[in-house]
Amino acid sequence: MSGSGLESDGTIAREGALSRVPDAFVPVVDAARARITEMFDGTRLHSAYLYGSIPRGTAVPGVSDLDLLLALRDEPTASDRARARTIEAVLDRCFPQINGVGILLSSAPALLSELERHDGGFFVACLCTPLLGSDLAAQLPRYRPTSLLARETNGDLARVLPRWRTRAAEAATEADRKALGRGVGRKLVRTGFTLVMPRWGGWTSDLAESADVFGRYYPERREQMRVASAAGRAPSADSAVLSLLLDDLGPWLAAEYAAVHGERAPRP
Repeated sequence: MSGSGLESDGTIAREGALSRVPDAFVPVVDAARARITEMFDGTRLHSAYLYGSIPRGTAVPGVSDLDLLLALRDEPTASDRARARTIEAVLDRCFPQINGVGILLSSAPALLSELERHDGGFFVACLCTPLLGSDLAAQLPRYRPTSLLARETNGDLARVLPRWRTRAAEAATEADRKALGRGVGRKLVRTGFTLVMPRWGGWTSDLAESADVFGRYYPERREQMRVASAAGRAPSADSAVLSLLLDDLGPWLAAEYAAVHGERAPRP
């Protein structure tokens, strides 16, 4: 069975482009570029990237969030994180067409390191769209849908589950439960997809398509993965949904993933 999302040579195609940004989100992207330039000068910022539905061209006004990665010249500091939070708050307040802003901080050396070659490096090279600075993808390899890529991108589920359960127990508000459910749903769908990715032979970041591809190989878990996909796109505060994901689908998926691809090496 052949997948999609590949170049003619079988490597994974970069999925986003500034030319695909929907018209409603162009002012958001322009403002993000300006704010980042204002808050991080060239001695601190190596490059900035968009990722997610906005550069893929599938963003929905009022529903989709703005996702950004900032690659700094060395490891992020508390001051860097504070500036990033300021940018998040300003953009979220000014643009009703986005449902929140998330900024990831890393360093260019870390993203180019051997440890991150098939995780952070893959993320930049294939899932991120350059916004500012020199594109790190030029220093990274071309990637294929292999078991190695599967292990290094999502082979950490067994270690993540206990942290999610702690957060679920501490969630005090509906907003807390929705935020957790969204993150859990997305991670489970992406893990389920990469579990079968080498067999399918392609790449997608679309949650609905990812759940569908997974279901072709594990039909007995298809409906649960569709629940995870729905939670990732339109999060619910329903405790039964979160319990299904954390106590049933999640543990099974972690065990199956480890059996098929192994577990990812721990990060510092």
